[in-house]
Amino acid sequence: MRLRGGLLAPLAARLRSRSAEWMRRRQGPDRLPVTLERRRLYILPTRAGLAFAGLLLLMLLAGLNYANSLALFLTFLLAAFALVVMQQCHGNLLGIKVLSAAAPAVFAGTRPRLHLTLASPDVRARPQLEAALPQGEVQVANLAAHGEERLELPLPAARRGRLRIERLRLATTHPFGLFRAWTWLHTPVEVLVYPRPRGRLPMPAQPAPQRGRRSISGAGDDEWVGLRAFRDGDSPRQVDWKAYAREAPLLVKEYSAGGAERRLFDYAQLVDPDIEARLSQLARWVVDAEARGESYGLILPGTRLETSRGPAHRHRCLAALALFGLE
Repeated sequence: MRLRGGLLAPLAARLRSRSAEWMRRRQGPDRLPVTLERRRLYILPTRAGLAFAGLLLLMLLAGLNYANSLALFLTFLLAAFALVVMQQCHGNLLGIKVLSAAAPAVFAGTRPRLHLTLASPDVRARPQLEAALPQGEVQVANLAAHGEERLELPLPAARRGRLRIERLRLATTHPFGLFRAWTWLHTPVEVLVYPRPRGRLPMPAQPAPQRGRRSISGAGDDEWVGLRAFRDGDSPRQVDWKAYAREAPLLVKEYSAGGAERRLFDYAQLVDPDIEARLSQLARWVVDAEARGESYGLILPGTRLETSRGPAHRHRCLAALALFGLE
């Protein structure tokens, strides 16, 4: 049995690969939003459907053999029922709108998730819609009439760099599970994976103090700005745990340095021979500097980002670290 399974596995993988290439050529690339049209839907009996078909065949043979009109009537009635179920299963997926499919950037060590938004364009409810990546976990959506629902599909854990998702599957077995209708959505999604922010080195001092402003000698010189929502990669030391204990959302304290808030993080100044350790330390500095409200810049071999601050600048710096040495 093991030998037979070992021989069939490569053949099954080859068939799946060829069928995927054929579907991609037939459908072409998808640009969201996408409406699932009739020509791109496929339907086949499930295992339960095949067993039901076998039962109908036995009933047909028995009815013909014994010339039993009641058995033949029941056989044809159940066959008509199966045809109606097939039409309803196909219609449950037909016309569904895929509004968006995106995956926000994450840090290495954190499992990314693909955010998928589906919508029902008409007055019919669409129950038991399944969404999954190839060989991934299945997430189920139940769309109300003219409703929308957002699914989160877990992606495989990834290292620093880009994670590319080529396609995802939408399917349904509603009603009764006798048939499975499905389609593939070919909309490439790229997930940017930042280096994991870790390291114990202190932040480098600013290159030159600004005239008329005091320098930072410690946390006591920082000016408190306010609270903001927790973002992935924020230091636990900046979390307002007292507010969290009062059942408030997870918030992070923001500080603005009194004057010496310009920092330049230089890859060449780190002496650790491990490239990933250097990038993790730089990511730690970027995350902490942004949380403190400081202006910061980044110098990598071949790349220089001038000092600034804000979510967009934070993303540019972390993206440069994520793609360093890969592109």
